[in-house]
Amino acid sequence: MLYPLSYEGASASLPDGGVVSSEPILAALLPDTAELTEDDVLIGGVSLTRLAEDYGTPLFVYDETTLRERCAQAAGVFDDGVAFASKSFLCGAMARLAVEEGLCVDVATGGELDLVLRSGVDPSRIIMHGNNKLPSEIERALEVGVHRLVVDNFDEIGRLGEMVGEARPLDCLVRVTPGVEAHTHEFVRTGQEDSKFGFSIASGAARDAIEALRGIEHLTLHGVHAHIGSQIFDVEGFEEEVKILVDFVREDAFDELCVGGGLGVAYVAGEETTSLHEWGVAVRRAAAAAGLDPSVRLTAEPGRAIVAQAGVTLYRVGAVKAVTQRSYMAVDGGMSDNPRPVLYGSGYEAFDVAQPFAPRPQAVRLVGRHCESGDVLIDEAWLPASTGVGSLVATPVTGAYGYSMASNYNRVPRPAVVFVGGGAARVVLRRETFEDLARLEA
Repeated sequence: MLYPLSYEGASASLPDGGVVSSEPILAALLPDTAELTEDDVLIGGVSLTRLAEDYGTPLFVYDETTLRERCAQAAGVFDDGVAFASKSFLCGAMARLAVEEGLCVDVATGGELDLVLRSGVDPSRIIMHGNNKLPSEIERALEVGVHRLVVDNFDEIGRLGEMVGEARPLDCLVRVTPGVEAHTHEFVRTGQEDSKFGFSIASGAARDAIEALRGIEHLTLHGVHAHIGSQIFDVEGFEEEVKILVDFVREDAFDELCVGGGLGVAYVAGEETTSLHEWGVAVRRAAAAAGLDPSVRLTAEPGRAIVAQAGVTLYRVGAVKAVTQRSYMAVDGGMSDNPRPVLYGSGYEAFDVAQPFAPRPQAVRLVGRHCESGDVLIDEAWLPASTGVGSLVATPVTGAYGYSMASNYNRVPRPAVVFVGGGAARVVLRRETFEDLARLEA
């Protein structure tokens, strides 16, 4: 029997200000197609228990319906040129899906560019980023003819002056720092003056960059790009960004303004976020209020907001250890497949796949299998009382910056990734093997 996802879980405060629920897992944290039964969870019509049996654990599971719906929202509210920020999660299947739903794909390195090209994406749908693009990466971008190259510094402008020509013209944006201090973790703030990214508007560097780019023959400067940070819940920061950018380019006759990405998502119960559509409407409203010419294309680069909630990670519990202060529950993954808790102190929830409706009174520290005391996935995870060795545990909202930041620390192979939809599963990234890990040995 299938049950509707209409209940609400009770919450408990954590020391860092977040909350976790000791009630059944909150429906809002799961992919759009999630269905809970008495002893399983289905995503895209596929049993998570069966996926773990068929493909092993750890395992990344993505709901294709959620991915497509989020892409469609972004394409529908912004103008053509809105891009999927591929650093959040990149594989060939994801790049193709984003383009099929009307998005461009932004890349920041030669490796990302190569993968997106290999996946069959037309270069005219690729945007090239990077605060220190290698000459070889610029060469490749010019050679294939990317949709936009986002210029970041004066050294890059000098290189472009030597590399752009009649046979290799370039369409670009210039990245500027608007001086907006986003309310987020210091490691993911990018819009403030003290940043490695872009040209400062306040110092005059951004205006100097624009004039320098306009002096390069066969280079077309379409407008400005800015990005104020990541995991931002308050749209006021974006509204402030838009006002500053519109004022800055008021006399430039540009045809594009890109507000970047950074829209936050809810990772635990109690967090509230804004939808992609609502975000886009707020940005458009701010642009109109600031006097942006309606003919100027308004674009953005969402990543986390597209893929995070679409993904769930499955783990198998291997050990439980009670000490004086707490109980440790160890799973067969860890910081190699989700480094965000270690890097940013990010919070997550967990649930027992075989007991999705059970109360979660058991508080444990959910840890990985790596040789690091800091290998903690969830500092205080709430699980059913009977969850223990052999249980299949899932962490929701792991579609962003898990696989893309995964490592082989302790020589642990990276997990497989499956897309699910319409009652079927397909592997889009196979599980690594020890042979894969040894292939670079000389």
